[in-house]
Amino acid sequence: MPGLLLALGLAVVATAVIWKGSEYLEQSAERLSAYYGLPVAVHGAVVVAVGSSFPELSSVVISTVVHGEFSLGVGAIVGSAIFNLLVIPALSALFSDELAVTRDVVHKDAQFYIISVLVLFIMFALGATYVPGGTNQAAILTPPLAVIPIATYGIYVFLHQQDVSEHAPERSTDVDVGREWAVLAVALVLIAVGVEGIVRAALDLGEIFGTPSLLWGLTVIAAATSLPDAFVSVNAAREGSGVTSLTNVLGSNTFNLLVAIPVGVLLGGSTTVNFLAAIPTMGFLAFATLVFIVFTRTDLELSDREAYGFLGLYALFLAWMALEILGLIETVRGI
Repeated sequence: MPGLLLALGLAVVATAVIWKGSEYLEQSAERLSAYYGLPVAVHGAVVVAVGSSFPELSSVVISTVVHGEFSLGVGAIVGSAIFNLLVIPALSALFSDELAVTRDVVHKDAQFYIISVLVLFIMFALGATYVPGGTNQAAILTPPLAVIPIATYGIYVFLHQQDVSEHAPERSTDVDVGREWAVLAVALVLIAVGVEGIVRAALDLGEIFGTPSLLWGLTVIAAATSLPDAFVSVNAAREGSGVTSLTNVLGSNTFNLLVAIPVGVLLGGSTTVNFLAAIPTMGFLAFATLVFIVFTRTDLELSDREAYGFLGLYALFLAWMALEILGLIETVRGI
């Protein structure tokens, strides 16, 4: 019992540190975007999304390099993607008068996010087919394969750069650029410290309950590291910027899948992904993606009823993971 309380206490403190770091990050990113005159869509899909995805990236780096637990980081990425798609838009809709969606969000950011999911599956397929040791149950991911999703993210950034080149900037001169970059750096350090704490808490919980680290990555770490995304998106929605709110969600997920996971592969040299564990969770992510696309495309807004539907689907996911942790079912195998 003392060990459990310590682990839970560490998780709470680490989450608070991540939350504080996300506040600094959101403020500095918004001011820097105003200074450089970036369009709203680019601010949400690239600047804010990459910055608020730093916890997920840190979870992969820390899990792989410090703790030798690549699966923990991957679980955090997949769980965070599910949280971002279901919980953040729901909260944004419920805490704002109206969460409107533009056709650009659906036809560009959402579609490229779907492409990122497909590219990840292609990387898995290549690792199972062409890398020695790969089988029909497991893929061996190597650094050359990791270059594929990273290069795909480069295309995503290029497309948004085209938006910037066609955009007449309205730059804000009332910004202390040096100070804001310093605040951004402090925010990233705080988030990294918080992520280390949440990773240690998840590992301790795994030992206490005798469960695989992947399950705690899918739940505890995923929710904690998604706080920056939630904080930024809900604030944007309350201020009437539904575009920034949703592009942040989609841009963050795109970054996580195309950059964070490959970075873990690059740092680890090579790693094995067991399909018995990956397919059920990635399958749920694909299903959540389809629900997100359909609901946001309907009338180009997210209603309160649809928001509650999102929360109900996420509750179903948590119930599934809880049954796995308790050992009552074994649908996520090979972990």
